[in-house]
Amino acid sequence: QVKLVESGGGLVQPEGSPRLSCAASGNIFDIKDMAWYRQPPGKERELVASITFGGRTDYEDSVKARFTISRDNAKNTVYLQMNSLKPEDTAVYYCNADIKVVAAPWFEYWGQGTQVTVSS
Repeated sequence: QVKLVESGGGLVQPEGSPRLSCAASGNIFDIKDMAWYRQPPGKERELVASITFGGRTDYEDSVKARFTISRDNAKNTVYLQMNSLKPEDTAVYYCNADIKVVAAPWFEYWGQGTQVTVSS
């Protein structure tokens, strides 16, 4: 069974710079794209940033100059470095990954989410 476990959320001051981590564990054979999504209060879930196995990245426009996604393929872990946080970045942040388990097809997995609240 595959699990994605996020960490690093919490209450952050405006202009703060937390880093989120998401570690995938289980009987993993391979991981393709990994991504971070977020769901602000009362809104739909949206893609924040994504990264391919080879390291190509893509960002939602409002975070492009402030957030950096990275991954450590040896550790099956994806990170989201968030800088210059604003109150509108307040959301539950979810990790997402395309994972192949041994003897099973590719499947899209989600973490349980970690709350990031930006407030003074």
